[in-house]
Amino acid sequence: MSWGLEPPGQVWYRQKLTDSVPTGFTLGPATAVFVYTSSEATLWADPQSLLQPWANLTLTCQAEFPTKDFQLIMNGWRLDKVHLDKYVRSHRFQLGAITSSNRGLYRCRYGLEPPTSKLTELNRWTMLSNPVEVTGTEPLPRPWLSAQPVPWITPFLGTYLLCQAAMRGVTFLLRLEGDDSFLKVTTAQDMEKAWFVVRKPGNYSCSYRTHAEGIPSEPSASMTIKEYATPPPPILYFMGNYPAVQRRSTHETLACKAPRNAAEFQLRRGEKVLNIPGVSPLRDLRLYFLNLTELEDQGPFTCRYLLHRKLDTWSEDSEPIELMWTDETLPAPTLTAEPSSQNLEPGSTVYLRCTAPKAGLRFGLQRQGDSEEPLLQMLKPSGTEAVFELHNISTIDSGNYSCTYMEQEAPFSGSAPSELLELHVKGPPPRPKLEALWTGVVPLGHEAHFRCHGHVPRVNMELVREGFRTPFWMNQAMTSTSAELKLPFVGPQHTGNYSCRYTALSPFTFESGTSNPVEVIVEGI
Repeated sequence: MSWGLEPPGQVWYRQKLTDSVPTGFTLGPATAVFVYTSSEATLWADPQSLLQPWANLTLTCQAEFPTKDFQLIMNGWRLDKVHLDKYVRSHRFQLGAITSSNRGLYRCRYGLEPPTSKLTELNRWTMLSNPVEVTGTEPLPRPWLSAQPVPWITPFLGTYLLCQAAMRGVTFLLRLEGDDSFLKVTTAQDMEKAWFVVRKPGNYSCSYRTHAEGIPSEPSASMTIKEYATPPPPILYFMGNYPAVQRRSTHETLACKAPRNAAEFQLRRGEKVLNIPGVSPLRDLRLYFLNLTELEDQGPFTCRYLLHRKLDTWSEDSEPIELMWTDETLPAPTLTAEPSSQNLEPGSTVYLRCTAPKAGLRFGLQRQGDSEEPLLQMLKPSGTEAVFELHNISTIDSGNYSCTYMEQEAPFSGSAPSELLELHVKGPPPRPKLEALWTGVVPLGHEAHFRCHGHVPRVNMELVREGFRTPFWMNQAMTSTSAELKLPFVGPQHTGNYSCRYTALSPFTFESGTSNPVEVIVEGI
C-alpha cells in the first residue's frame, strides 16, 4: 500500500437547506475548496470469510457516478490514491490481514469531473463517505442505530429502525431494553444494513454477528422510541428567509412541513379549514398559495396533517403565523425611540414607539435591509400606540427602522410606512463563546464537536483555527442563536487552538470577533 500525507490546505464546504447546515471537512488547513454536490461515497468492509473477518479484509468504495479516481483515508490523514484507466462505479482497496499497521478508522471519496475543461481543487472531489472502523479484534466494532423517519410511533402506526454495520452479509439483532423476550433477527445478505419495523415504545439497541457461533458485536448506542396519542405538530413557515409586510395586491406562500410522510394536510384559521390552492412537491410538505386580495382575515393561520386516511387522528396544530399587508392608503404613523436613537449603549433596552391616528390596529416593525424589509415584530395594542422593545442591544441592532399599521377588519386598509428612524449602537458585535463537546484527547479518525453560542439567529457560524484565515467548518443558525461545528475526521494535523465567529446573513451585514480558544489535542500527538 502506498501511503502519504494529504497535501495541506483543503477544506470542503457543502450547503443543505436546513435550520442547521453542516458544511465541510478538512484534512489540512489552508485554501477553501467548495464542492456543490451531495453525492458522497459509500464505504463498507468485505471480509474474505465471515468466519475470520479480520484475516483478509477488503474495503470497497462505492461511487454514485462513474469515475476514475478514488481515495481511501485512514485516521484522518494517511492516504491511498488510485487513478484508473476507465470509468467505474466502485474500487476495492485490499487491506489484507489486519495488524497494528492498518488498524484504524477509514473513509473514502471519489473524483468528480465537472462541466469544465479545467479540473481544480475547487471541484474535483466529493464529500467523505461514512466511517468504517477496522479493529482486528473481538468483539466487533459497534453498529449505529437510527430511526427512520422519526423516533416515535402512534397507535396503529409504527416506525423503522435502521441498523448499519461496516461489514456486508452479517446477521443483525435488535433488542428492547427491559424485555428479554423481544429479539428480532435478520441477515443482511449483500448489504451492510437492516431495517426493523417497531410498534412498541422503549429503548432499542442493535448488534450483529458474522456467523451463527460468532460473538456479537458491541451494542449500538440506545435509541428511544416514544409513543404519542396525537402526532406531533408540523412546522408552518413563510417560503422565504423573513416574513414581510406585503402589498395587498401580492401573493404569499406558506409551507407546512410534517415530520414524516402524510396522507393529507389542512391549512386552518381557528377551527375553520381553508380551501386555498396548494401543491405537495414532497409527501411530507404542502405549499399553500395565498392571494391576499381574497383573504377574509390576516390570520393567525395554523396547519396540521393526517398520517393515514384510515386513521382519523389529526396531528397537533402548528405554531400560528399571522400575515400583514398594506395598500398604503392610510396616513403614515410616527416612530420615535426612547432613549435617543443615537449612540446607544450595548446591553441596554430601547423602546420604539409607533403612533397612529386611531385605535384598534395591528402594528408592524420593519428594518431596512439590502434587498427586503423584514417584519421583525407585530403588536395589536388596544390604544393608538404600539411599543416595540429591543433588549440587550448591540451594534448588530444598528440600522434604519420603520413601522406600519393596518386595520383588523375588512377592507383591511393599511398605512404607508413611517419615516425611517436610525439606531446607532456603539461598539463591535459581541463575541460568541465556543464550547467543546468532548473531554480529553480526540481519537485519531474520530470527530471533534463544538457548539458556538452567539447572540442572534440568522447568522453563519464558522470554526477557525489559530494562524489560519480559512474556516474549517461552517454552519447556519437560523431559528436559534447557537450551532454545532466540528472537525469530522481528526488527524495529527488538527492539533491546535480553535475559535468561532459569526457573520450576518442577507439582508444585514456584520462580522463578530472570534470567541475564546478551545484546544484540540489529538490522540498520540
